[in-house]
Parts: sequence; C-alpha cells; structure tokens
Amino acid sequence: MSVPTNLKYSKSHEWVKPEADGTVTVGITHHAQELLGDMVFVELPEIGRKLKQKEECAVAESVKAAADVYSPISGEVIAVNSPLADEPGKINEDAFSAWLFKLKPSNTSELDGLLDAAAYTELVENEEH
Repeated sequence: MSVPTNLKYSKSHEWVKPEADGTVTVGITHHAQELLGDMVFVELPEIGRKLKQKEECAVAESVKAAADVYSPISGEVIAVNSPLADEPGKINEDAFSAWLFKLKPSNTSELDGLLDAAAYTELVENEEH
C-alpha cells in the first residue's frame, strides 16, 4: 500500500493535504476505496457549509456499501470536486488525486492531531489483523 508522506490522515480514512494558501484538500484514502470496491456514487458537502471536526459531511457509495465521509478538521467548505458526481470511479483509479472537497480551516491546530503516513500505515496494518 502506498501512503503519500506529504499528507495527513484521519483514523476514519480521510486524507488531508495542507495547501500553500492555508486551505486544505480532503479525500478518502486508497485503503478506504479498496475496502469499498467499485465506486458508484459520491455525495459531496455544500459549498459554504461549516463543518466540525469528525462531522459526517459526504457519502461514498460503492457496489458493496455506502460509507460516511467525516471532516478531518473543522472549517468551511470552499470547493467541491463536482466532476466526481459523474465519475465516482476516479476514486478507484487514484484515491489520492480524486479529492472530494476543500476547506478553509477554522482551527489549524487540529491538523496536529492527524496521523502522519507512518502512523496511518500502522493503523491500517492493525485493522487487517
């Protein structure tokens, strides 16, 4: 499993990419899409919605199951990847480039509580045993 080291991770399998402008980009991890299987539908949060850390904000649905996506940090939704609604399979092709939404963080210290690549890899390995 390839886990990019430039990202942060949540225990609920979202990835977070801090951007140069202070915003963050959020998606689901490769491990999450592997567990779900072939993606058939993605429900994205509304632009302008204010999210609290760990709040349900999106849904990723596959042929096997639907999974809630949680906001890894608190903030306001400033963009969504609307083409994913028509092509949810992009998540299966490359989960780390098929972002779901972008946030303007309201509490950047929450980023410090997220996992780095090594800790996330360990989390996944422990789940598999």
